[in-house]
Amino acid sequence: MDPIEHGGETMTEATTRRLRRPGWRDPRLGVGVLLVAGSVAVGAWAVGAAQGTTEVWRAPDVVTPGETLAEAGLEIEEVNIGAAGDHYLLVEDGLPDDLVAIRIIGAGELVPIAATGRATTEDLRPVVVPVSSALPSGLGPGSTVDLWRAPRPDVTGRETEPEPPIVLATGVVVADVRTESGVFSAAGGAQVELLVPGRLVEAVLAAVSAGEDLTVVPEYQLPAEEG
Repeated sequence: MDPIEHGGETMTEATTRRLRRPGWRDPRLGVGVLLVAGSVAVGAWAVGAAQGTTEVWRAPDVVTPGETLAEAGLEIEEVNIGAAGDHYLLVEDGLPDDLVAIRIIGAGELVPIAATGRATTEDLRPVVVPVSSALPSGLGPGSTVDLWRAPRPDVTGRETEPEPPIVLATGVVVADVRTESGVFSAAGGAQVELLVPGRLVEAVLAAVSAGEDLTVVPEYQLPAEEG
């Protein structure tokens, strides 16, 4: 029986053309190669991302200022932290025995380097002081400040020489800053929790009780000029 013509070619010719193995110039072969190459690239990226994790210390429970981190039961967590690794306590750097928290570290928080410091032989006590003036820019947990007091002005009308401000404590560490609520916030001020040496606690509390104006002055260091 003669082959049936269909669309200008016989059915036998059409069937042979469909069953013929695609050549290297066949566009379908190129698309297939691209799909395979893409799958391989995605797989390689996923494996590389998984291998790019870093071991960082994490606090399973709240760590309070002054608490030794070696005794705080820190845990190791692998995270893909990237460039932010410079801001956190890495496991590979070790954990010194005299490393302590200088601010509250929340439960489940990766331990920031800025929240840690070296223990000193001096007894530090957390004291919350109301600050009547605006807080300096950048002040926060871990900042080092000097605490100044300015006596309240004499309201009796007597003409007296005003007392100059004096420094109550130098080089104290800020453990926390509170500005959200309370009478001090309503008055435009804030509350700052300071780690005050035990020998200075009495003077600081006396100034707070007397209602004197207290101000924190950060210890800023100017960058060194290049050669």
